[in-house]
Amino acid sequence: MWIDRHIESLLLQRARTRPVVVLTGARQTGKTSLMRRLFPNHAFVTLDLPSEAEQAERDPGSFLSRYPPPVIVDEVQYAPGLFRHLKVAVDRDRGRAGSFLLTGSQPLGLMKSVSDSLAGRADIISLEPLSFAEVKAAYPQLGVEEFLVRGGFPELYENPEIDSEGFHRSYVATYLERDLRHFLQVSSLRDYERFLRASALRSAQLLNRADLARDVGISASTAAAWLSALEASHQLMLLEPWFANRTKALVKRPKLYLRDAGLAAFLCGVRTTDALHSSPLAGALWETLVCSELRRTQSNRRGAWDLHFWRDRTREADFLLHRAGAFHLGEAKWTEHPDARDAEALRKVARELPDGAVRTMSIFCRAPNAYPVDGSGVRALPLHEASALEDWL
Repeated sequence: MWIDRHIESLLLQRARTRPVVVLTGARQTGKTSLMRRLFPNHAFVTLDLPSEAEQAERDPGSFLSRYPPPVIVDEVQYAPGLFRHLKVAVDRDRGRAGSFLLTGSQPLGLMKSVSDSLAGRADIISLEPLSFAEVKAAYPQLGVEEFLVRGGFPELYENPEIDSEGFHRSYVATYLERDLRHFLQVSSLRDYERFLRASALRSAQLLNRADLARDVGISASTAAAWLSALEASHQLMLLEPWFANRTKALVKRPKLYLRDAGLAAFLCGVRTTDALHSSPLAGALWETLVCSELRRTQSNRRGAWDLHFWRDRTREADFLLHRAGAFHLGEAKWTEHPDARDAEALRKVARELPDGAVRTMSIFCRAPNAYPVDGSGVRALPLHEASALEDWL
């Protein structure tokens, strides 16, 4: 079953205006399937096949003669030598849009090749896992708790019979073996897996690199390198705090979030909805899910607004959306019925921002429908309506 992706219109628009479009993202997010569905008239070749990757790397001219544009080149990072020849081919017919559509699952190497050879010629788009709104449109009966535990990888919904725990176990093993071993030459994959799990347990918390390194038993420099690798390979994101006034005692450290809440839940040992409801990590996993939904919406709209959080010694808003001087404040609450105290926490932060700048305030919760929490404009908002925030700013 095909699930429509909100990013489809953006991808089509870029292919109509740019000669090269690079679709990147974590493994198993549906990059190849999406490209082939949206551009059925393009030729297709995957460099996952060693024979194709070898020719693309060793004899790029002959490779491009076999696959002239318009063409989709899948897993293009396996042939970095191809990029210089793509540049020549693009410059030969610069006005032709959509000539080369590229996908890559290992951004650590891919981005360097693109920036070195295709600067000014390529548009780079990141594909995130499925959002709850996307999945719910296809499976209206799906509950948000089930989605949190199962995660957003498309294969899990293409075939609902797939065991999500087995899928995530295999996903982690593939990620460690193929991506990390190739780029980081990690000497101990067991240590890196422990680091990945320790990061998941800290999802939705302020990042303390020293504590993370100490708990795993590695050096601070190794922890920094491994965090960069996790971020570059689209496994986690670091959410930066909002600095409106640098004289205030605001938190300056970023918050760490895994990009897929289902993978985070698996790494934390939360494998069922019953386990989720009884887990002390439920609130952090819910905040991780909310963050991923907001991040997906931002990515699908090409960053029409900035996403941050706000915190000082006594006040906090989990999410602050900003665009052109206007703000939306959001709080993630693992509840079906947020109360006036939750609303007051957002109002306290709103009073620290310029008068009239805060347009809306939401508490992202498990309520089935949106409703006003009190008379001050704070709304309880179900997760599947998070994508509508763009229209409110």
